[in-house]
Amino acid sequence: MIAPILPTYNRAPLTFTSGEGSWLVEADGRRFLDLGAGIAVNALGHAHPALVAALTGQANALWHVSNLYNIPAQQRLAEMLVDKTFADTVFFTNSGTESCELAVKMARKYWYDKGQPDRTGIITYSNSFHGRSSAGIAAAGSEKMTKGFGPLLPGFIHLEFGDLTATEAAMDDSVAAVLIEPIQGEGGIRSVSDDDLRALRALCDTHGVLLILDEVQCGMGRTGKLFAHEWAGVTPNIMMVAKGIGGGFPLGAVLATEDAASGMTAGTHGSTYGGNPLACAVGAKVMEIIADEVFLAEVGRKAGLFRQKLEGLVASHPEVFEEVRGAGLMLGLKCKVANSDLVKAGFDQGLLTVPAADNVIRLLPALNIPDADIGAAVDKLDAAARQF
Repeated sequence: MIAPILPTYNRAPLTFTSGEGSWLVEADGRRFLDLGAGIAVNALGHAHPALVAALTGQANALWHVSNLYNIPAQQRLAEMLVDKTFADTVFFTNSGTESCELAVKMARKYWYDKGQPDRTGIITYSNSFHGRSSAGIAAAGSEKMTKGFGPLLPGFIHLEFGDLTATEAAMDDSVAAVLIEPIQGEGGIRSVSDDDLRALRALCDTHGVLLILDEVQCGMGRTGKLFAHEWAGVTPNIMMVAKGIGGGFPLGAVLATEDAASGMTAGTHGSTYGGNPLACAVGAKVMEIIADEVFLAEVGRKAGLFRQKLEGLVASHPEVFEEVRGAGLMLGLKCKVANSDLVKAGFDQGLLTVPAADNVIRLLPALNIPDADIGAAVDKLDAAARQF
């Protein structure tokens, strides 16, 4: 007999009832150090007092009116994002999947309005993850994502991750955009080098192709800059954002230049809940905290401390771990034992990590994780590794 909740997740046997900072409390009272942060969502940890105040303050005033009317919190958050990024305009969504849908529509509508309606191809890369909508799974293209869900949305050109030669060869008059994650999350914490990201931007410029960056997981301060592409000194035409922008409240966004967004006129897209007062009140407080240069510098310092300790952990357990991957506080441990077994061993130590492809476990702590909790996390990983 089917469960009341559709069984699409293989859930761990854990039920959390409360949380504070980087810690969660299980129904039986056990405390777990959370290095998953709801898959990079709880960027400021659990029950951050400033976010609680922002949410409850807005909840006591107004929850929802729809996008038929002006929403002050939405306007404020959009202005903050425009001020701090390459973007000229923002559309708010409820998730990264919805952001992918709009990014694809925006790129294709751009060329349609330029008089090139056949320019619909979007180059994507192996092991990518762009959500689980029809556009998202078609963009990823892997059998794991697409099997049984055909016919797939056409128009995606799948190339090997990091293959610039193949990317250049694929550039023709049918290509509308390139879509890529600066750091793959689900794909195993695989990074595009700064040099390659600059080369990709140059290729897009040479061929007049739009560059779409998926910063759903690697954005919002996770690498020590507000967005990961800033390390390479490049800017996209369109960018997908979600996860950390809401600090735990469902919120996403698509950021774009005025030119890239030129096809998206009144009636071309919409969202009933997107940019609602509750989400945007929380998102504005998240931006206020994370976009601060002092805060971002502290993320970088914590990341350096964490990585140093993790490199020592790998050296201590060469039969368990292969390498440390990633940037900032978006880190991965490439495992020699099954990553799923290591995640379960972490449960025994009161530690939460997130599995990914390529036999990697993801370490995605709150950006404000205390130094003491970083030390405790590595101690727990060490104890988990000793089980092997």
